[in-house]
Amino acid sequence: MMNIYHITYSPSPKVVCLHFWGCNLDCRACLLKKEIYDCHLKETKDAIFDPEKIAPSAPDRFLTLDEVMDAVRGLKKVRYVILMGAEASLDPGLPNLVKLLHEEFDSHNILLTNGMKMISLRDIDEVVFSIKALNDRLHRDYTGKSNRQALKNFVSMHKLGIKMNAESILIPEYIDFDEIERIARFIGGIDKNIPYRIDAYLPVQNNPWRRPGRDEIMMAVKRAGKYLKNVSFIAGDEKLTFGSIRIV
Repeated sequence: MMNIYHITYSPSPKVVCLHFWGCNLDCRACLLKKEIYDCHLKETKDAIFDPEKIAPSAPDRFLTLDEVMDAVRGLKKVRYVILMGAEASLDPGLPNLVKLLHEEFDSHNILLTNGMKMISLRDIDEVVFSIKALNDRLHRDYTGKSNRQALKNFVSMHKLGIKMNAESILIPEYIDFDEIERIARFIGGIDKNIPYRIDAYLPVQNNPWRRPGRDEIMMAVKRAGKYLKNVSFIAGDEKLTFGSIRIV
């Protein structure tokens, strides 16, 4: 049995999303505390904006490797496979899965990770690395753990030559402009060409923080842009550019 509990597919870009359960961090703003299924689906897209919504504590079923591969085989065309979470790197079956995906579909395999665990990237084509905070005290407060190993792993992954992206959440008066700028400076010190995306915080449970305005997001982008050549953002009010369907 794998840690995969949910599979979605976007026909237009031919993207398969494999959702993994289980994490080695306890992020206070994790959207899985609001909705454990893909928020791009019609039935779930509004859940992350519903202050009354509380996600189930766990999925009701998990898939075997054969079930995952059969589900992907049932799709017309697969160009990209996104391995997302919680945290996909914790699944011991991940290396074999991405190997099979490469062999059978020649897919571009993208790992979304917090970087706390260094794994073999042999059949991973791209990494999207979530940097929660650069300040270790702040990282501990937000996630429950130190970020030292994750930052070392970020450097190690870059040295391997794999295509890398980074992302962070802007939380006003908490993980704020100054912290976002420090993260950008850290990334730029390694490679100014690494794309960096800044996401707006969306209220989760009883956290005391507010959602940032678009002007605040743009300020964070401007400050990060002093160190990086490619900075983008998600404000949370964008319209979906393509639809997703639930496979499992």
